Amino acid sequence: MDKLNINEIKEVLEKRNEDDRFSTLKSIPKPDEFKDINKATKRIIEALKNDETINIVGDYDADGVTSTAIMVEFFNKALGVEVNYIIPNRFEHGYGISQKILELIYDGIIITVDNGISAIEASNIAKQRGLDLIITDHHTCGDILPDAYAIINPKQEDCPFPFSDICGANVAWYLCANIKKELKLEFNLLELFDLLTIAIVADIMPMVSLNRTIVKRGLKELSKSTRPSIVALRERLDLVDISEEDIGFKIAPLINCAGRMEDATIALEFLLSYDLYEASDNLDYLIELNNRRKQEQLNIFEDAKLQVDESDDIIVVASENWNEGIIGIVASKLCDKYKKSSFVFTINGEISKSSARGVANVNLYDLITNVKDLTLGYGGHKGAAGLSLETKKLEEFKVKINEEFVNIPETLKIIGEDILCELDLSFVGYELFTLINSFRPFGLDNKLPLFLFNNVTIVELKLIGKNKEYKKLMVSNGKVNIEMVVFVDIDDIFLGDKINFLATIGKNEFRGDVTYNLMLKELV
Repeated sequence: MDKLNINEIKEVLEKRNEDDRFSTLKSIPKPDEFKDINKATKRIIEALKNDETINIVGDYDADGVTSTAIMVEFFNKALGVEVNYIIPNRFEHGYGISQKILELIYDGIIITVDNGISAIEASNIAKQRGLDLIITDHHTCGDILPDAYAIINPKQEDCPFPFSDICGANVAWYLCANIKKELKLEFNLLELFDLLTIAIVADIMPMVSLNRTIVKRGLKELSKSTRPSIVALRERLDLVDISEEDIGFKIAPLINCAGRMEDATIALEFLLSYDLYEASDNLDYLIELNNRRKQEQLNIFEDAKLQVDESDDIIVVASENWNEGIIGIVASKLCDKYKKSSFVFTINGEISKSSARGVANVNLYDLITNVKDLTLGYGGHKGAAGLSLETKKLEEFKVKINEEFVNIPETLKIIGEDILCELDLSFVGYELFTLINSFRPFGLDNKLPLFLFNNVTIVELKLIGKNKEYKKLMVSNGKVNIEMVVFVDIDDIFLGDKINFLATIGKNEFRGDVTYNLMLKELV
């Protein structure tokens, strides 16, 4: 692989986004390009005029929590209306709007955010009860759609919205924008960009086009937001100029952990905190929950590795001792370690639930659809999905899902890292880091530049992290020593080893001292 100079690296990065549509806020699609959004807006305005109850039903992940927060804040601040909001408890209610959730709703209209596209039964019940259901979602649509009053989802085949890879919070934000337009409100929708940006990054949306444009502006809004919860995060996590990495590694886990460990409403109450005192108090509890989540996640991951059959094309593991709120993260870690799509099941008597994560261009939703007769229900999209089935069918599922993998075109199975170029350790420093930083935000389909390093020696190695689950290395080419942090699960590296590896460039600040380091992606 060629080594490039700093100007050549700049040219490569410039070409990445030169064909992006919607590269400015002025150019992003208009709200009324969504199917059903005008119909939904008229019904909501009618409900407001008739003083009907507005019921918001969210989801327990970061996208669902922020979607709910966006809707609650918009109705409260822009319209002066209090809404009834519900985020299902993962352990008590299950996913999305359901019969159990409908038992908590007595009248008015229902607006789902980040869920609902697979709620066939719930939509029928709502209709029987005379409750108009408006679904806003972004997940892949099944063959049969719910019988709802309106469905706003860019993944509907007949939806003309020109960019479908957006998160649930973005759909919710667009609905707010359409209501604002129809009622000619003065409310500034940029006030919601801090929440929307968290959702886009947390839900791992492609960081191109519409998403990249919103996040680029949203990161600025986050860094200056006066929202008490955001101020508390900046102060507690020592954040100044918030980056997408800060969201992905620091903020999103705190929002997600509430739904994984107890109840996502805890995270919602944090985001909606009235003042800094309340926000700090709520944040204390989220940090405590997240620390518990980290330990439990580590235990499940180590347990899951013992079950992995490396001869399988698709990893399927299961246990009755695993917290269903954490198995999605474990599936991601299994994907990273084994480079294979992974299904992690938690067994609860006769029923087992799974979170799945994919690799390469394998479409998990399509893969599960091919064995849907084995499931009790499923949903999701290309890279992440969830399903449930009868526990007695677990082994059959494992066999069938691996058989289906064989039928996937080989071109979709190729796992190729987008390596920018080979680099010498001496290049790691201020100039390169500053250049890379100028092209943020990075993410899916527009990844943080990855570099190849060859013939580098490990001169120091120590374990770090509360549970000593991570590694910190000092690597050298004989002339330059650079620190490298290892968050991926790699066991076979030792002091004195000469290694080739892929890594990204990072920055470390400690007590005023600034150094530039590496983040290991994988050994080569």
